[in-house]
Formats: sequence, structure tokens, C-alpha cells
Amino acid sequence: MTIMKRVAAAVVLVLFGVAPGYAVEIKEVVSPKGIKAWLVQDDFVPLISMRFTFKGGSSQDPDGKEGLANLMTGLFDEGAGDLTSDTFQQKLDDVGAEMGFNADDDNISGSIRMLADKRDEAVDLLALAVNAPRFDQAPIDRIRQQVIAGIKSSERDPNAIAGRKFAEALYGDHPYGRRSEGTEASLSSITHDDLKSFHKRNFGRDNLIVAVVGSISPEELAPLLDKVFGSLPEKAQLVPIAEAKLTFGQTTRVDYALPQTSISMVYPGVRRQDPDFFPAYIMNHILGGGTFSSRIYNEVREKRGLAYSAGSNLVTRDHMAALMVNTATRADRAGETLQILKTEVARMAKDGPTREELIEAKKYLVGSYAVNNLDSSSAVASTLVGLQDQKLGRDYIDKRAELINAVTLDQIKAAAKKLLETEPAILIVGPPQT
Repeated sequence: MTIMKRVAAAVVLVLFGVAPGYAVEIKEVVSPKGIKAWLVQDDFVPLISMRFTFKGGSSQDPDGKEGLANLMTGLFDEGAGDLTSDTFQQKLDDVGAEMGFNADDDNISGSIRMLADKRDEAVDLLALAVNAPRFDQAPIDRIRQQVIAGIKSSERDPNAIAGRKFAEALYGDHPYGRRSEGTEASLSSITHDDLKSFHKRNFGRDNLIVAVVGSISPEELAPLLDKVFGSLPEKAQLVPIAEAKLTFGQTTRVDYALPQTSISMVYPGVRRQDPDFFPAYIMNHILGGGTFSSRIYNEVREKRGLAYSAGSNLVTRDHMAALMVNTATRADRAGETLQILKTEVARMAKDGPTREELIEAKKYLVGSYAVNNLDSSSAVASTLVGLQDQKLGRDYIDKRAELINAVTLDQIKAAAKKLLETEPAILIVGPPQT
């Protein structure tokens, strides 16, 4: 086990080893230039984790340049400032820091995990990566070819093919319907100047969220925030993105000679700020989110042995919300399995859960939060970014149990009826069905 992993394990034991009585003190730190961050300070072990996001993501890719955000995130640690790729990587290894970037539809995210006694050196490297990525041609070509290789490989993957077709059917011409990794043609058209311009437009202080966990005080953190983010433009230049209008009531079939048939069903969802969120959240847990205790799992897996796993989850993005049901079963039992899923969804929409199911769901959802969201310094930092993104407040962790326990059976029944009476969009991937 590496030093970083041993230290990370110690953080877990110290900060979050005693559940469910977890207590996380979140401090808001404001830098001299006005950069805000949430901090959970713990000085027992010499480790610091930082996570941050810039709103925007691959939905900001210009037409014909799909994959630009994704390609850019592979290049931040491939040279910055006056450091070439090899030199930058060597210095990162010398200070024992782990740095990474990634893009999704709505965000460009970054993280760094560092030892406290190497903090200044690691932060200097992060500041270079954030502010002055080089985008040299050799790394561009190398990372681009890696992405293209992945795209070509996915073109032989029936689930990837089906996912693309389903996204196009669901989202139409909305940016969510595009391939975030791009295509071979779009990637080949991306230049150094495209990357520079995209970076300049999307990295602004007004669309930044930062969270830090570990051995650092608010007074120490404030000037480091300015070092990393203080020189960025005050405002990002994001292109407005419309709300995605999902197309329900359609079935997309992808015939492929597979031993199993995969089934996905998409229903309307609920936004995180919606007053119906917690009723819908608990309802989904009972329907299919509670893995080993949900109705869907019991009916499909436990009672009939039709699938290894079956469940549902709420999906929220900046411009859409959905409830998704997924499973995979033997090809000759696909029709039967799909009917069972429809039956369980219809039963929930008509009658809602029982009082006993509600009691058990509340108990689980309250008790499991620390284990699922606060089990490492990186997980805590990620959770803090999510709370800020969703505008939930620093007291959310303390209030969460109260909010869950306040939900009534009638509220859950109303949420189930509202979301699940819609005819779903369905994706079926597998051998042709008679």
C-alpha cells in the first residue's frame, strides 16, 4: 500500500469510522479575491484532498468539435507553464501528489490529493495546470489517438451502440444526445487554438465550486485558493443550454447476438430543489434503488432468478431529470422480465408503498449516508462539491435525517403517481425477439 493510500485510510478511520453518529464541521473559506470554498479540517493525518468543478462540461462543445471538453481534460497534466509533459509528470511524482481532471455533460472537474508537508509545491503545479496548460501538439496527438481508439472499440460494443441510439432517441438534437467523447471526425478537427479558446471561455471564477478536506486551516487555505483560481477570468462565457425534453412512449430495439438481453426504462424524474424530491427519493428506494430490498430486485432476482441485478435510480443533470429502471436477463425470458418491471412500476404508481416499507426505507437511507458518502477524504470532498452545486447549504448533512423522516406516506404516493403513470421510453438490447 502506498503512503497516500495509508494516509487516506487513516482519514477514513479518524473522521468517519464512527457511524451513524457522524459529525462533519464544514467551514466556509473566502479568499482575499473572493474565491469561496468549503473546508472540513482535520489535522490528525498529513493529507489534503481538494475537488473543484467548473460548470459547463461537454454540453459546451461547439458543433463539429464534439469531444473537445473531454480531450482537454486529458491534457492538463501534460505540460503547463514552462514545464513540458515529462517534466510536469516528474515534479508531480516528486511531491507525491495525485492530480486528475474529467468532463461530463455539465461540468469540468478536477482533483488533487497531496501530503501536507508538500502542499505548496503541489499547489504550484495545480495552479499551472488550471491557469496555463500548454496543449502541446505531441500530447494532443497522443491523447487524441487514445480517445479515438476507445471510440473504435466502443463501435463493436452493442451496449455502447444501444446507449448512443437511445440517447439520440431520448434527447433529439439537445447536447445531451451527442457523444461526449466525440467522433473520430470531430476529434480530428480539434486544434491547439480550439483547446486554448475553450479553456478561456469555460474557466471563470463565477462558475467555480471548491471543496477541501484535510490538514489545512482556513487561514492557510485562503491564499492557496487565490494562487490556484484567483487569476482566472471573473466570468465564464458559457453558451446557454435549453432544458432537455425527453421523448417518452417509444421503444428502441438493438438486435445483437448476445447471451443476455438488457432492458432499460425511462420515466420522468424530479429535480433536487423540487419539494417532491425526498418523497420521490424514498419511493425510488422502495421500488428499485434499495438493491437487495427493493420490489424490483425481489420480483426479478429473488423470486424468479431472472437476472443477477435489477433496480432503478433517479438521474439528475443540470437540464434534465429522469427515473431509470435497468436489468439484464436471459434472452428467452426478456418479454417476461419486461412485463414484471412494468407491473411493479404500475403497482407503485397505483398504490404506493406500504407503511412497513416506508419505515424500513427511512431507517436505511438515514443510516447509510455516512458509509456511502463520507467514507474517505476524497468522498467527503466530492460530497461537499455536490452539496454546493445543489445549493443545499452547509447544514444539510445535519438536517438530512429530519427531512427524510418528515416525509409522509401520502406524499410518496403522490410522487409515485406523478412520475410513474407516464408511458416510459424503453431500450431493449439483445437477440431479435419474436
